[in-house]
Amino acid sequence: MMQKIIVSLDLHDDRCKQKAMKSVSGISGVDSVSIDMKEKKLTVIGDVDAILIVSKLRRHCHTTIVSIGSAKEPEKKKEEPKKEAISPIVDLAYAYRGYNPHMNTHYYHSVEENRNACVIC
Repeated sequence: MMQKIIVSLDLHDDRCKQKAMKSVSGISGVDSVSIDMKEKKLTVIGDVDAILIVSKLRRHCHTTIVSIGSAKEPEKKKEEPKKEAISPIVDLAYAYRGYNPHMNTHYYHSVEENRNACVIC
């Protein structure tokens, strides 16, 4: 399954950019890699684990996952007029169910009842 992974990077110069590109492009399953230096974001498209990408990039710079989604952008469907759904009233009658919790019973042992017990006063 092709994924589009967008990662935010803390890049300072072109050398950091080259290191990031080299480390990500070496991972198997990566189809394309692009970096936007203005927004400091790296976009990876391919069948690869996002955690693997982040762990490789954190060796060079601070990395944060922005989004993970499918590589294909979903087609927008035409909006159909919404029909008013009438919910049955019967469901409302069963919405609340009474709850009767079991009362806990606590037992205690009195010393006075046990004559063999030793009490030092």
